[in-house]
Amino acid sequence: MEREPYLSDLSDEQWALIEPMITAWKLNRVARSATGDPGSCDLREIVNAIFYQNRTGCQWRLLPHLPAWSAVYYYFGLWREDGLDQRIQELLRCQVRERARRLEDPSLVIIDTQSVRAAAGVPRTTTGLDANKKV
Repeated sequence: MEREPYLSDLSDEQWALIEPMITAWKLNRVARSATGDPGSCDLREIVNAIFYQNRTGCQWRLLPHLPAWSAVYYYFGLWREDGLDQRIQELLRCQVRERARRLEDPSLVIIDTQSVRAAAGVPRTTTGLDANKKV
């Protein structure tokens, strides 16, 4: 039985962008496994469930549809550990910049920081000073 799509689900075009990387990761993982069993999870549904959890902020155990929350969390952990999530993000970032006719890597980065008061025992010579905030 088909489920109703959620707003966080991937479109066919979005899935086509990342599916080759996920499939290659899966084939590599199966080749290294002792059993060679590819498993039965639909990886697109795994990604949809991760996006749903990210968008709604629900607890993993409260994911409202199949696949099982434990399978979703398992793949989420593996992909983070193997760096697949970062590789996908890098691929998509490069494609977005290319479409905007920009260099793949940005030439400037701005980081916003927060000023934090140092503990009483920390010497002034080892801390910076934000004169505007008097911190």
